[in-house]
Amino acid sequence: MYGILLPFHAFQLTQPEKKPAEEDIRKDVFMLCRNCRHKITSHEQRIEVDGRHQHIFANPAGMVFQIGCFSAADGCANHGIPTLEFTWFTGFGWRFSICGKCGIHLGWCYSKGSQGFYGLIMPNLIEEK
Repeated sequence: MYGILLPFHAFQLTQPEKKPAEEDIRKDVFMLCRNCRHKITSHEQRIEVDGRHQHIFANPAGMVFQIGCFSAADGCANHGIPTLEFTWFTGFGWRFSICGKCGIHLGWCYSKGSQGFYGLIMPNLIEEK
């Protein structure tokens, strides 16, 4: 259906970060599901995890994911029981996050105790003011 979606831990590629001043200007920007335009989250929910907002991971099957970290993604529905298997973020369990409207895979919800965040696949989202 969608291929291998598990977040296998393989390696992380680096990418330049945006300056904070740029992000302050864009707080009114919403992130929508690219497939159905359902509102998923906003730039205001952007956070850094392990020192970065965006990460690029590749799994052993060669699938590359560019993800952005968000503190909340109310437009997502989460499925599964959190697992630490193949996690990209040490100590954080993950489960699948899909669009709450059309069901397309948008990323993963990560949790560790009372802490949590979303790692959303950036090419599966579009921006809208």
